[in-house]
Amino acid sequence: MNPRVAELVEMIRSLEMQLELELAKGRTEFAYTVRGRVVEFEERILLRHRKIKIGLARYILGSRPLLLITAPVIYAPLLAFLLLDALVTTYQRVCFPTYGIPRVRRHDYLIFDRYQLAYLNAIERINCLYCSYANGLLAYVREIASRTEQYWCPIKHARRIVAAHERYAGFVDYADAENYHRELAQLRRQLQQDPESIE
Repeated sequence: MNPRVAELVEMIRSLEMQLELELAKGRTEFAYTVRGRVVEFEERILLRHRKIKIGLARYILGSRPLLLITAPVIYAPLLAFLLLDALVTTYQRVCFPTYGIPRVRRHDYLIFDRYQLAYLNAIERINCLYCSYANGLLAYVREIASRTEQYWCPIKHARRIVAAHERYAGFVDYADAENYHRELAQLRRQLQQDPESIE
C-alpha cells in the first residue's frame, strides 16, 4: 500500500477511536452499566423512563394513518433477511475453513439491547428489534463479503466507490499488474493471521 494512504488510514482509525471515547463520555449522564448482555439502570432512571413511556393505545391512535398502512412494507424484507442470514452463515462455515479465513462472529454484529429500555412500548421495542437485526445482519454480511473479497479479488476499482469497507484501502491498486500476485499472497496471509488488520 502507498505509504501516504497507510498513514491516512491509520489517522482515520485513530480518529474513530477518539470519537468512540467521546461518545462513551456522553453515556455516563444516562446512568447505566453493561454487564455482559444485560444493561443495568439506576432506579431513578428506570422510574423516569417508565413515566415517559407512551402507552400502546396512545401510540397507535397518535400515529398518522400512512405510517400504519406502510408498516407491512417495512417488515416485508424480514423473510429475505432471514434467508440471507442462513445462507451467509452457512457459506462462511463451509468455505472459510477451506480458505483458512477466520470466521466472522455473528454475535459481534447482532446486538439486541434496546428492548431493555423502559421508555419503549411493545411496538417500539419490536421496531428496534427489527432495525437492530437488519442493520446488524447487513454489517455481518459486509464483513464476510469483505474477507471474501480480500481473499479472492483485493483490487481497488478504477472509479471511486461510495462507502468502501475498511479493508478496501489496503487492496492492490487498479491496473497494478506487476504487484498483483505478490500483494494478493500477502493480503491472504494477513487475513489468515489477523482478519481485523489490513495494511
